[in-house]
Amino acid sequence: MFKKILVANRGEIACRVMRTAKAMGIATVAVYSDADARAPHVLMADEAVRLGPAPAAESYLKAELILLAAQETGADCIHPGYGFLSERESFARACAEAGIAFVGPPPKAIAAMGDKIESKKLAKAAGVNVVPGFLGEIADTEEAVKIATDIGYPVMMKASAGGGGKGMRLAWSEKDVREGFEATKREGLASFGDDRVFIEKFIESPRHIEIQVMGDQHGNIVYLGERECSIQRRHQKVVEEAPSPFVTPAMRKSMGEQAVALARAVGYYSAGTVELIVSGADKTGKGFYFLEMNTRLQVEHPVTEAITGLDLVELMIRVAAGEKLPFQQKDVTLTGWAIENRVYAEDPYRGFLPSIGRLVHYDPPADDRPAYGPVQKGAEYVRVDDGVTEGGEVSMFYDPMIAKLITHADTREGAIDLQIAALDRFEIDGPGNNLDFLSALMQHDRFRSGNITTGFIAEEYPDGFTGAPAAPALLADLAAVAAFAATAEADRARRTDGQLGQRLDPPADWVVRIAGKDHTVAVSEDAITVDGTEIDIAMEYTPGDRVIEAEVDGTPLFVKIAKTRTGFRLNARGAIHIARVLPAHVAPYARHLLVKVPPDLSKFLLCPMPGLLQKLYVAEGDSVEAGQPLAVVEAMKMENILRAEKAGVVKAVNAAPGESLAVDAVILEMA
Repeated sequence: MFKKILVANRGEIACRVMRTAKAMGIATVAVYSDADARAPHVLMADEAVRLGPAPAAESYLKAELILLAAQETGADCIHPGYGFLSERESFARACAEAGIAFVGPPPKAIAAMGDKIESKKLAKAAGVNVVPGFLGEIADTEEAVKIATDIGYPVMMKASAGGGGKGMRLAWSEKDVREGFEATKREGLASFGDDRVFIEKFIESPRHIEIQVMGDQHGNIVYLGERECSIQRRHQKVVEEAPSPFVTPAMRKSMGEQAVALARAVGYYSAGTVELIVSGADKTGKGFYFLEMNTRLQVEHPVTEAITGLDLVELMIRVAAGEKLPFQQKDVTLTGWAIENRVYAEDPYRGFLPSIGRLVHYDPPADDRPAYGPVQKGAEYVRVDDGVTEGGEVSMFYDPMIAKLITHADTREGAIDLQIAALDRFEIDGPGNNLDFLSALMQHDRFRSGNITTGFIAEEYPDGFTGAPAAPALLADLAAVAAFAATAEADRARRTDGQLGQRLDPPADWVVRIAGKDHTVAVSEDAITVDGTEIDIAMEYTPGDRVIEAEVDGTPLFVKIAKTRTGFRLNARGAIHIARVLPAHVAPYARHLLVKVPPDLSKFLLCPMPGLLQKLYVAEGDSVEAGQPLAVVEAMKMENILRAEKAGVVKAVNAAPGESLAVDAVILEMA
């Protein structure tokens, strides 16, 4: 067994690999960029080596620096995690040439399956179903338009070396191809160093299902069930679960056997994932098509670990050391249900714009996962995989994922309910985050029914996200929470400066406006009534608390709370609620207050997120039409096209390509 492992990655996956390595008694080495000098994965490792500046191209993507770090520290193996160099055949080969074990598949398998164009040709030759499309190299936009027209719209343009949702564009028309082909090439080059693009038919109402495979260097290959990854936004996975609510045992067997056959055809060993696109309308179990094979550990591997009881990282390390798999296909069992939500630094209330900045407050729910081993019935638990800490930075240089929240229960409904409760407990202050959106997904009737496709988010939130719908009973409970907190705040004010007099009690009768409706709330030592009805609610609040843990009719309710000028900002069950709380004798006068009119910003093109202004399509004096592209801003390695909201003339240009812009920075002004 290896004595020392270097993890050629950062964030949660670096911490994840080190956790298992330490349990196996293997010393650990971290590498880091200047942006990650005090990151948790660096502090967790036994040794740490600086690579270079913050940009990945100058640090984590420098294979020669990582190999040098391994040699200088005496590491005898390297685990690449996911992303960065994990699927770069040249890196795996360089490790072998340096006499350092690569914890992953052989270079030839990475080369065969890492190129999306070549892998589809290989899969087709092996008799695996592939999506109709053009697998050759495409010279320019005109050729792309011709190919797309021949295949038939809609089509998907994909960077050949792409992954993680980057370098992908859906085109419904020739106009989309002309606008998106060059952008897809640029994203592929920027993120993966390869600007080749292929085009394939886009299957409407599809489900995204993947098969986890594991092989050793002795010819043994097994599949470990499937994962449903259909809940995606901009082709980036948001929710994953195992098993899939759609896949039958017969489908699982057919998919798994094809995945193993494909892996065997390229001499595969270690962990890998065969991704499939499945027609949700096909109940025969035959309507699935090969998309790609990821020759690495997947972000969503914890849900497979949860239902199998296996430590996939440990298996990868043991396979790299030459050991045989300790089990056969017949020994693989799937127990219970697991769901993973990806917690991102993005603002769902502003069109999911990327967000960066300091984690002023970070407090995830308690991680009570059991040790790896046979999965027990009734094993309900929460698992948090993260690589951040309070006070740390979410940087613009890397992926915006903050953490992965995993729950396991006997049933799918149980795992979903655990997610909702855990998301309520998850506290993040600083950069925007998608906790509310994830909670809304978990509560959505269609998601809970299992009737999902990759178009779910676009179909269910066509006008963006404004928060999860709140039932009247929940709003009444929140009104009670707000009034209770207001009473505690008033009591503290009385005690600290005597402004209410020493013998006066704090106000106990309130009018709480929430979601546009006024509620009369009376708070006493014995009870709380809302609109004349007593509510069975128990809670505690001390001014300054961030969370109120209440119990309503015996059911826990977690409410994140922050003071505003006239009340509180309450965050619960996937939505933000602004509660205006006024003493009952003051509330009637509120209707006479003037309403502040927000400034008119329609004439300005504002940068919607921190990023790099990559391109400007217009100049001062140009006439533009509604919907016309005006600028391209790159953030978190993704290109974002900013369009004109209405027709007009460019009055002034305030920024130039190459400039780093802050959120809401003025790019140009319209006359």
